[in-house]
Amino acid sequence: MMYFARWKQAAILLVCLLGMLVSLPNLLPRASFPDWFPVRQVALGLDLRGGSYLLLEVDTSVLLRERLEGLVESARRGLNQATPRVGYTGLSANADQRRVQLRLTDPAQRDVALRVLRDMANSVNVGGGATQPDIEVVAAADGLITATVTEAGLRAKATNAVEQSIEIVRRRIDETGVVEALIARQGANRILVQLPGVEDPARIKDLLGRTARMTFHLLDDTANLSAATPPPGVLFLQGERAGSEERYAVRRRVEVDGANLSDARAAQDSRTGEWVVNFTFDGVGTRRFAEVTRQNVGRPFAIVLDEKVITAPVIREPITAGRGQISGSFTVRTANDLAVLLRAGALPAPLTVIEERTVGPELGADAIRAGMISMAVGTVVVFLYMGLAYGLFGWFANIALLFNIVLLIACLTLLEATLTLPGIAGIVLTLGTALDANILINERIREEVKLGRSPINALEAGYTKASGTILDANLTNLIAMACLYGFGSGPVRGFAVTVAIGTIVQMWTATVLTRLMVVWWYRARRPKELPVIERPGLSLGQRLARPLFRLVPDITRIPFMKGARVGLMVSAVLSLASLAGAFYPGLEKGIDFKGGIVMEVRTEQPADLARLRSAVSALNVGDAGLQQFGDDRTILLRLPAPEDEAQTQPVVNRVRGALEEASPGVRILRVEAVGNRISDELFRGGLIALGISLVAMLLYIWARFEWQFGVAGIITLILDTTKTIGFMVLFQVEFNLTTIAAILTVVGFSVNDKVVVFDRMRENLRKFKTMPLRDLVDLSIDETLNRSLGTSMTLLLSALPLALFGGETLAGFAWVMVFGIVVSTSSSVFIAAPIVLYTGRRSLRRAEADTSRPGAAPAAR
Repeated sequence: MMYFARWKQAAILLVCLLGMLVSLPNLLPRASFPDWFPVRQVALGLDLRGGSYLLLEVDTSVLLRERLEGLVESARRGLNQATPRVGYTGLSANADQRRVQLRLTDPAQRDVALRVLRDMANSVNVGGGATQPDIEVVAAADGLITATVTEAGLRAKATNAVEQSIEIVRRRIDETGVVEALIARQGANRILVQLPGVEDPARIKDLLGRTARMTFHLLDDTANLSAATPPPGVLFLQGERAGSEERYAVRRRVEVDGANLSDARAAQDSRTGEWVVNFTFDGVGTRRFAEVTRQNVGRPFAIVLDEKVITAPVIREPITAGRGQISGSFTVRTANDLAVLLRAGALPAPLTVIEERTVGPELGADAIRAGMISMAVGTVVVFLYMGLAYGLFGWFANIALLFNIVLLIACLTLLEATLTLPGIAGIVLTLGTALDANILINERIREEVKLGRSPINALEAGYTKASGTILDANLTNLIAMACLYGFGSGPVRGFAVTVAIGTIVQMWTATVLTRLMVVWWYRARRPKELPVIERPGLSLGQRLARPLFRLVPDITRIPFMKGARVGLMVSAVLSLASLAGAFYPGLEKGIDFKGGIVMEVRTEQPADLARLRSAVSALNVGDAGLQQFGDDRTILLRLPAPEDEAQTQPVVNRVRGALEEASPGVRILRVEAVGNRISDELFRGGLIALGISLVAMLLYIWARFEWQFGVAGIITLILDTTKTIGFMVLFQVEFNLTTIAAILTVVGFSVNDKVVVFDRMRENLRKFKTMPLRDLVDLSIDETLNRSLGTSMTLLLSALPLALFGGETLAGFAWVMVFGIVVSTSSSVFIAAPIVLYTGRRSLRRAEADTSRPGAAPAAR
């Protein structure tokens, strides 16, 4: 284990060198590289460089309604034109039952009617190259015929609509000039849009929210516009102009579809000077437009956009050139926006913004500065602790930690990942967790030296014996991050990816890279003893190569289990109180989990809270909460989410306008708007992530250790989690996706700490066959005390700078981490260990006795 072939040494150095080369491009702007150079860089998230995050939902219910309306119209036309003509009554659509029905007046015409209706079906792909019709037509004996849209047909239509919507959204955003926009599908019917550098996405949201389906229809001159309902085949539509009460009787039949437009441009009419939109048809549209205008000279021809009539001019003469003009009360901006919509194409279904998060560049710069300060402070204090606590081998661990960060950045670069503020928090926490393996190894080496082993044997035993514990401890952390990634969203997923990559990389740097450095040092120096134990009378250089302090003495005989009952009782009381507090007064849910609108606002002068509150209250948009946030010029505004999610964005726009009117020059630093439905989904996903992580860790511990350890681990995790929630209730820390990430990180660390103690207990059970279990548990805790406290110290030293310098966004996350680290460390001693003692007092000893018989299975390793 302490021998490295030359090719292995070369491979390790090559990995480190490649990591540095891959990471270097992140230090330079993209413009400094030639266009042909394949540069990959880690992108900054919107919370760091500013921009907008929009989550859009495709309203697939409209697709079903349109399909049913199309079936009704096609059935009416097909049955009337059939030979002989088919008589029917009660032709109607039922959206709840997904079907169209009619009743034949003459049941003898059943076969003709079935043929007409079945001809209206479209074929959909159901996989494996097979197809089936999207409607199922059934006839009853009494003449009732139903055409039902199948599940496969509805699913295919929804899938096509989402894919088409993504392409149209991309084209619309490209037309606005936004660069580096990210548009991606999320789930079955949602579209994620990230707009870097866009501080006020109001115009883009307006463009994305409009279906922009333009169609051309003939008007029905015979319809009674004052009637309550239109006649069959006719729609009553309003005029598009604001405040217009003009009503039009528009025939349902689409004469020319806007999908046949090839171009649309805003321009000024040369005669009137007003802004208009000139459009051009493609070949199919030109022929159809010419045919319709030739056959209907003298009749009004309506241009309909999103079920509103823009204009309805009379056809004076046939239009054969394939060009036309849309006029109305356009401004230069509205004319250009309409041209953008028409060029990009119509959405197949409406889009609703169900979640919005906007961060201004000023706030992003503050976040970067806070993150960098936290990282710098955390790095310095962790490095100093390791160097002073473990001497030369601690400095080797620090060098490995530097490469750990470089390789982590390299992996993120290769993935072209997006670095967010929680991602920076993940890197900072990696500083603490990455040293856990080195602490385990160094403590093992120290133990072997004190047992009298030679330097080379002590090094060999230290790395060998610690490797299993390192694997167990880090796999539990990976389980927590996998659950967080699976059920988290957005930046929280980035946090999970960052910590997971950091965990994998640190296992390699701790067990391979540091070992190589130790081997090189040993070959060069051939020391008679290892610098892991303090010696008096050494020079300054020799003292710096050895540990300068220990958190606790090497040999302790603390009877922890004398306080076992007290520890369990106190823990149970605190957890019960925490559970009670979670229900009353309850957790302070953040916007992620309760929905609503949060706006961070900065005024030019000290903010007049009363005036701003009055301006917002006058809008009647719910109970507005305003409070100072940091300095006297920064205000945090909270509003409840509207019942109708579609009204969320209009409310944001109205509040923005009211604030600008009440305090001219006000700047909106941040906007977060989350609808009730999406907040429920996020809350449910967060709780599922917590629950699954607890179950997964229980199964893992149970598989790796005896059942007593599994029971102790899961009970302790539940108690640790409830006390952490009690801390959040007591100090009113927001319960949101970020704090869920903190809790899951605490859960991972908690299991990590317990695995180390459990592993030592299992080892001592094999080593001391007759020692009473109470004494053995105390001995195991005493032997791992320096390791547990050392890892906790490195984590605390990395988490505290986040709490102190990370800014308001990460403060809650960091303080939950700090509290969780303290609780998890103490629970290993006063909860997990006593549970193992009481549940395994006889069974563990019996199990050990059984394994000592010939032919018995060995103890789990």
